[in-house]
Amino acid sequence: MVHYVKMEDGKVMPIQDMLKSIERYNPEHLKVIEAYVEEQARDNQYDLEANLACLKLYQFNPQLMNLDVTYIILLKSLTNFPHTDFTLCKCLLLPAQMNDDTVKEIIYLADILEKCDFTLFWSRVASNAQFVKKISGFYDSIRKFVCHVVGITFQSIDKSYLVRLLGDVDDNVLRVWVKKNNWKEDGQYITVAQQEGNIKTKHITEKIDFENLGPLMANCL
Repeated sequence: MVHYVKMEDGKVMPIQDMLKSIERYNPEHLKVIEAYVEEQARDNQYDLEANLACLKLYQFNPQLMNLDVTYIILLKSLTNFPHTDFTLCKCLLLPAQMNDDTVKEIIYLADILEKCDFTLFWSRVASNAQFVKKISGFYDSIRKFVCHVVGITFQSIDKSYLVRLLGDVDDNVLRVWVKKNNWKEDGQYITVAQQEGNIKTKHITEKIDFENLGPLMANCL
């Protein structure tokens, strides 16, 4: 669904076009941008530029700042790990946002994710489920990041350990993620990378005959 904003001259413009112009700093468009942020949460969409524009408008107009929308923006940025979206959003927060307890908790979640302490992450999410209930696709987005980390870290991994990393999922959900990543079940282990698929170092030795060096050495004299 395309969102439109109404200009001062009465014309309407798609929100993506507005964000590319000076109009992105017009506080009259804030309500439309906030509605777009909330739609992202409902429909599992993501638009970093719109979210950054919203936070920037809060900077320019602190009296208009909405904490509920702030939570959504920060949580949506977590779903795009390992990209640096969360850091970009955090840099635009006002002191009133930074001092909010929920914002502090989301920042802590980001720190845990950055350290890849997934077991602790899922534990914190479970005890603060109200943070993420509005974010459609949140759990799967985080699990996608978990699989990315597992894929670049392990050649094989214990199945029970992978289950914990994915948030204590059941066997059906585990099989879905194994299949998505083209991994293979082998008893109690999951084969993440085939040995023959790994990049191997190769030593290359070049031999140069002494006769070929003669002209080069002569030019150096």
